Amino acid sequence: MSRVFSGIQPTGEPHIGNYFGAMRNYVALGEQYGKDSIYCVVDLHALTNPAAFDPRLLAKRTYEMALANFAVGLDPSKVVFFAQSHVPEHQELSWIFTNLTPVGELERMTQYKDKAGVLESVPAGLLMYPVLMAADILLYKADTVPVGEDQTQHIELTREIARRFNHSFGETFPEPKAVYNKDALRIPGVDGHGKMSKSKGDNSTIGLLEPLDAIWQKLRAAPTDPARVRRTDPGNPDVCLIFDYHKLFSDLPTLEMVNVECRRAGIGCVDCKKKLLEGITTTLTPIQQRAAELAQHPDDIRDALAQGAREARAIAAPIMAEVREKVGFLKL
Repeated sequence: MSRVFSGIQPTGEPHIGNYFGAMRNYVALGEQYGKDSIYCVVDLHALTNPAAFDPRLLAKRTYEMALANFAVGLDPSKVVFFAQSHVPEHQELSWIFTNLTPVGELERMTQYKDKAGVLESVPAGLLMYPVLMAADILLYKADTVPVGEDQTQHIELTREIARRFNHSFGETFPEPKAVYNKDALRIPGVDGHGKMSKSKGDNSTIGLLEPLDAIWQKLRAAPTDPARVRRTDPGNPDVCLIFDYHKLFSDLPTLEMVNVECRRAGIGCVDCKKKLLEGITTTLTPIQQRAAELAQHPDDIRDALAQGAREARAIAAPIMAEVREKVGFLKL
């Protein structure tokens, strides 16, 4: 039986990129794999992002990310769901892997180079990020990792770390494979500049729990086909941000109508955005209602995280005992 692992960062408000890229997939995989689906809010990883990390908000955002996952349908009684910092074996295994991983390999990571290139002072944790990620996965001997394509290089490093440990200390870890959600699109930011990301700030994201009137204000200002200057100009949905969002939220008849009418200037950009808001409302309203219900019982969220941490440690503890013995630590 395969074991699935994935983590999600609590560096900002949960947004539709998280939902379509990961959270929906968590629910589906949870139904398939049950307690062999292991998910965590990676609050340790959040520390590596100096632009997004805020110690005053970390606990709040960790809680909100858990609540949002439960609101979209993830059942903590069916999967293992916890906060990364509640399972200290993650850090212990990460330190062992740190000493097996050449600095040169880490410096070649594309995400590290991109992020380090815009920082005046680069935290060492940013360099070590993929080692901790490898520990997250291998701590549970997970062999299936649902990720975005931007994480491919990190999964390859995880496989290399597993091989290196197995060669040095004996067969221990599987070499995990990345699984890409074919239905997950690369969700563009509502500002029209690159991928939707919490680290870019609220102006680039559509929050999963954001009030609909606030979402509308962002949509109103969102860029469309740059060649469509006047209402009477025909548009090209293929280069329009709003049409990308229609693919996520609108039913097929609406999608086809927008595609045709935009091209012949039968519908204006404002009307197109209003139709999009209808689809967003249909999708997000039940999630937001469920989140509001869950928020009335915050102790239930914390209890679910505590139970998830106990379940995670029950899996991790014997694996770490095996690792300690193979590495040669003194046994008491």
